[in-house]
Amino acid sequence: MVTKKPDFDLALTHLRNHQNMAAYNMLTGIADSLKKSDPIKAALSLILASECKNRQNKDSSSEAVEAGKLFFTFAKKEKSFTAKSAFLCAAKCFLKAGQYDSAKDAFEQSKGFTITQEDVSRPVVIVDDSKAIVLKIQSYLNNLGYSNTRQFYTGNEGLAGCKKLLKSNPIILLDMSLPDTNGDVIASKILDEKPDAQIILITADEKTTKRVKDTISSGVLAFIQKPFTIKELKDALSTAESEFSLSKKQK
Repeated sequence: MVTKKPDFDLALTHLRNHQNMAAYNMLTGIADSLKKSDPIKAALSLILASECKNRQNKDSSSEAVEAGKLFFTFAKKEKSFTAKSAFLCAAKCFLKAGQYDSAKDAFEQSKGFTITQEDVSRPVVIVDDSKAIVLKIQSYLNNLGYSNTRQFYTGNEGLAGCKKLLKSNPIILLDMSLPDTNGDVIASKILDEKPDAQIILITADEKTTKRVKDTISSGVLAFIQKPFTIKELKDALSTAESEFSLSKKQK
């Protein structure tokens, strides 16, 4: 009997189209099939499944806890920086489910691993039309240990620059409102070319606005609302580093 390969693309299509029950059933099935062979992908599938429940205003704590346990178990077996990423992912899952002691335990264990210069050598691309904001972000990045930065002040320049750098897996800090085209258009074009591109959306818009929600649903990694602090930027970058570290582990 031939085992059917999990269809992530179809599940994500259901999720994008807000076919929440269809997406949920596929994602939980995928998670069940991968728990032993690929616990990270299983955990990520459960996180997406929890989002399906959230959209229906249903309790998703069971999926979050299960994902957290998969991340935690994986991290306990690792000795590299990947373990830090997995512990932090576990902490976030437990925190979402209200299991504060488990979240604290995972977070404390993540402290045993430190990021190296190799981990922060990827370029960080800033696309924002405000020179003041760009300078502020560059200052924050320098304090956080990121020295390899690029900056663009229009959407079209940013898009062209990002496309040239996609092979180096940049972290893209993208303003939503640009003078020539909106950030959601730029994000869509980048994700069409590289679906796993890491884009952090920076905007004065509320997260609940349709434009921001649609952009996040398209595959944007994180959201920062202006005005923002260095801690908020650091948290978003940590999410990017964690995801990237885990994705490298799967290759």
